[in-house]
Amino acid sequence: MVCVAGQDGVLQVKRVLIIKTSSMGDVVHTLPALTDAVRAMPGVTFDWVVEEGLAEVPRWHPSVDRVLKVAIRRWRRSWWSGETRGERRRFRAELREREYDAVIDAQGLIKSAWLSMQARGRRHGLSWGSAREGISSLACHERHAVARSQHAILRVRQLFAASLGYGLGATEPDYGIDRNRLAEGALSRASVVLLHGTTWETKHWPEAYWLALAKQAGAAGFEVLMPWGNDRERDRAARIASGCGSVRVLDRLGLGQIAGLLAASSGVVAVDTGLAHVAAALGVPAVTLYGATEPGLTGTVGANQVQMRAEFACAPCLQRRCSFTGPSEVQPACYGTLPPTAVWARLSGLMGGIRL
Repeated sequence: MVCVAGQDGVLQVKRVLIIKTSSMGDVVHTLPALTDAVRAMPGVTFDWVVEEGLAEVPRWHPSVDRVLKVAIRRWRRSWWSGETRGERRRFRAELREREYDAVIDAQGLIKSAWLSMQARGRRHGLSWGSAREGISSLACHERHAVARSQHAILRVRQLFAASLGYGLGATEPDYGIDRNRLAEGALSRASVVLLHGTTWETKHWPEAYWLALAKQAGAAGFEVLMPWGNDRERDRAARIASGCGSVRVLDRLGLGQIAGLLAASSGVVAVDTGLAHVAAALGVPAVTLYGATEPGLTGTVGANQVQMRAEFACAPCLQRRCSFTGPSEVQPACYGTLPPTAVWARLSGLMGGIRL
């Protein structure tokens, strides 16, 4: 391997492998660390191991050469089938085609440790006390302590700096996204995108609130765009569109297409979902709504971002299902403190310079 210290103490590294497979927000949060490394070590390039459904995200950064797709989520359903074993063999063969100056496990999980051990190169990762699953640190040649009380973006940036031997400094995170790598997202008029889909029941803003917000955006002259990722989200978008003529329910889009759409939009309102982090990375004016969850360590970070938190006795509860049993006009009850008028006022302030 070519991995020696230069005169300034920075490792002379040419090729690095990143292990960061999921989720969408975690993958997006890793991008600023690449920008840091390139600034400190011009000429360094990265290969990246990522879940197949998120393979487009690493390609948005110009310093990523190869994206190696894994399907651990899918493989788990039939781990020992002949087809899955064949896919795993092909992945391992592709992974081992190159030797790396550094392999960085940026996930800190048993599954990412397993992946890193199949690569050729000196393995770096989080120490036992820093990793989400401490036992994953045993797979590393070099273990780095990174405080868990910091935002996820800063943690990854510090891990890269420690692994590759450069100073981080106090700079703001730069996602480094090349917008030319996004799908074309030209829009015929000023548009607001509503990212209404998420996982936990407690993360869902009330449907009646989405409708009221859409009406406010339409009255202000914006077209309201609603993407969706499954049948439930599509049906919700269709119901909202039936109550507001300014709403356009989009066809099902790929991740790159949605990113292009967000980049071209005037503003975004989102719940706690991975696509909110894509909007933040692109610097699109966006309001993200937090009820059951806490944005402090994993919330959106970027230019033109506002986080609105529910002000409620049991929020954030960090529970998938709402256990509040008192009287409430909406469910989950905590979102009653985040009414559509307040959300629109915040987004309008962010989009203040737009002329319709």
